[in-house]
Amino acid sequence: MRRPALALALLAALAAGPALAAPGCPALPAPPNLPREAVPEAMDFPAWRSRVAEIDQGLARIDRSQAELVFLGDSLTQGWEPTMYAQFFGGRRALNLGVSGDFTQGLLFRLRAGQWGNLRPKLVVLLIGTNNSAAGSRPEDTALGIAEIIRFIHGRSPRTRILLVGTLPRGADRNDPLRAVNARLNALVARCADGQSTVYIEPGPLLLMPDGQLTEHVAFDRLHLTMVGYAILGAAITPQINRMLAE
Repeated sequence: MRRPALALALLAALAAGPALAAPGCPALPAPPNLPREAVPEAMDFPAWRSRVAEIDQGLARIDRSQAELVFLGDSLTQGWEPTMYAQFFGGRRALNLGVSGDFTQGLLFRLRAGQWGNLRPKLVVLLIGTNNSAAGSRPEDTALGIAEIIRFIHGRSPRTRILLVGTLPRGADRNDPLRAVNARLNALVARCADGQSTVYIEPGPLLLMPDGQLTEHVAFDRLHLTMVGYAILGAAITPQINRMLAE
């Protein structure tokens, strides 16, 4: 390429804004045979279907292309108490697409079946995987499911950034076997972060006492958060959300 043409190309690239890193999760490539956790699947229980239908109806009434911030996940995402959600995110054009009881494969199904549609948010906050762990999925398989979600989002909307939230601790103390499963899952999915298109954050330790206990004041059933738990979570992720939306 001649120098004038090269200079024009560089100017065009600068005018288009900062480039994001290659989308997807190269550190967790899709194998030839994907596990169940990484293949879209409708969940077969009434509460899941009811919440999915509720979201579908809500999306049909709005122009979802105007959303700048989208939350994707399971009950930990759906469960934000409305006034606290408004306190942290009310100034944003935010959509909460959390579904209680969801799995990675269920979220993939929802997105592919139409809930993504013409969404082109600036930022997605993704928190999913603990139900897979509880159902006996291997961390490696759940991590592939999360990687497929990231690849789907970046494939549909390359300039959407993702704040990937590490799976939160569950169980009363460190002896709960799912603590180790989720810790392994977090170590795997953290590799999806490139600091640009996908940023990883792990607020879970902030929910715990120094000795590793997850008290009922933070998570009433040692999994689902109380208002205290959501206050801790919101304070942990909001600064990063604000930074990513401002960049």
